[in-house]
Amino acid sequence: MSEPKIRNPILPGFNPDPSIARVGDDFYIATSTFEWYPGVQIHHSRDLRNWRLAARPLNRTALLDMRGSPDSCGVWAPCLSHADGLFWLIYTDVKRHRGQNKDTPNYLTTCATIDGEWSDPVYMNSSGFDPSLFHDDNGRKWFVNMVWDHRPGHNPFGGVYLQEYDHDQRRLVGEITNIFRGTALGLTEAPHLYRRDDWYYLVTAEGGTGYNHAMTVARSRDIHGPYEVDPNGYLLTSKDDPDLPLQRSGHGDLFDTPSGETYLVHLCGRPLDGLRRCPLGRETALQKTVWSEDGWPRLEGAVGDGQPALEVPAPDLPQHPWPATPVRRDFDEPVLPMEFQWLRSPEPERFMSLDARPGHLRLTGKASPGSWFEQALVARRQDAFVYRAETRMDFAPENIHQLAGLVCYYNAGKFHYLYVSVDDQGRRYIDIWSVEGDRDGFAVFPLSDSEPDNPGNPEPRYRLPDKGPVWLRAMADHQVLRFSWSTDGEDWTEAPVKLNYSLISDEAGIGEGSSFTGAFVGMCCHDTSGQDCAADFDWFDYEALN
Repeated sequence: MSEPKIRNPILPGFNPDPSIARVGDDFYIATSTFEWYPGVQIHHSRDLRNWRLAARPLNRTALLDMRGSPDSCGVWAPCLSHADGLFWLIYTDVKRHRGQNKDTPNYLTTCATIDGEWSDPVYMNSSGFDPSLFHDDNGRKWFVNMVWDHRPGHNPFGGVYLQEYDHDQRRLVGEITNIFRGTALGLTEAPHLYRRDDWYYLVTAEGGTGYNHAMTVARSRDIHGPYEVDPNGYLLTSKDDPDLPLQRSGHGDLFDTPSGETYLVHLCGRPLDGLRRCPLGRETALQKTVWSEDGWPRLEGAVGDGQPALEVPAPDLPQHPWPATPVRRDFDEPVLPMEFQWLRSPEPERFMSLDARPGHLRLTGKASPGSWFEQALVARRQDAFVYRAETRMDFAPENIHQLAGLVCYYNAGKFHYLYVSVDDQGRRYIDIWSVEGDRDGFAVFPLSDSEPDNPGNPEPRYRLPDKGPVWLRAMADHQVLRFSWSTDGEDWTEAPVKLNYSLISDEAGIGEGSSFTGAFVGMCCHDTSGQDCAADFDWFDYEALN
């Protein structure tokens, strides 16, 4: 009988910066959510093969309010741990990340259960990002984060800070020590501390979160250092082999199973064939890890720098599958299905309702598709290279500032939006609004005809009946996106354009160093007239086709 395998990624789609905690026979992975609300995704497994979305703990204003935060700010690199009968969650709420300065307040919240009400946050510091909390065997707790150095002429990735945390006082105490300044690869971040035998092990990510990414291990007998780097090289990297199916590998966390097997979870990306673009964003993968005779963690079977495997040996645990997420969501329940999120706001009741029209999701239009404040946009992650998304919408706009429809969204500067609106005479039409990433927010409207003598006044080409529902469909196939629509759910009109879907990726536009999320598909409504026009969505389908 062949050895059972786990196929990577274990969390497909936008699920970056994994941190893992084991509690008995249960495993929990926390991942970054950036500007998507509620903050932090936590997945649960009992066999490391099958995972379910269990919680998004940052779900109220006291814990997270990202209104006004730029794209790819918000929640970076959470750290989840369990000690003293509590779950401990450390997270950064980034308010600015481009330029010489970064505003990176770090917080701690706790909860007795993974899906309970988490405590109001404790502010830790703002000296850097990617924080974690280490619970030492002697009961002391240590806060570690990379340090951001804004001074000209200095390495902005200035090393790893260590400071003790006193939970009784709810604050950091004692001396701040820079315990590790990184290796020659640079961009040292994502520190995690572990204790094994008489050693403290420090795992960091280096090389940036793009195609030079890697995981580095160093160790010391003293928690304050000095730390020596593993002479074998990187624990994990894809940087030296562009043909590996898992690229951008790094930013990870080590853990043991109940029987003592060691694994690591890590970030990765799967670029489209022939393109260094990953519309699924940065995903989470798993690797089997062993300990060398001289006490260093190594990927099982790896020689030299560890290259991630697409399939890894499964642990000695019984399989534990979870019910599949339904293709269709009918919005008949009083709460939004868990796979959906929205942007930035802790007050979704201002633009979203499931009871205003029973059996429908009502979105009340707010700011524009480029807003960093309050958009009525509800979407779910893309988790397959090929998928179908579909919805039925009732929408009666009254002016040109009101539009609603189906959107394939990366951020305010990268999206394709199949929308319904009206012209100056109040006649409904359908068009596509695309912002292509490299045009500094400027849009194209591929279905509009421009009058030859008046190019500044495009005439809508595709009219709709003045009343009645509209069915909207998106078909994504790797780097190609096609939209279509119907007025009866049976006869469909396909838009006569093939859209470049690779634009909905980290690497498009301003690029991987400033874009950190992934592709979403969902429903939206916009009304900059201030009249709160609403769109009702009867259901939403998402079907992975590969």
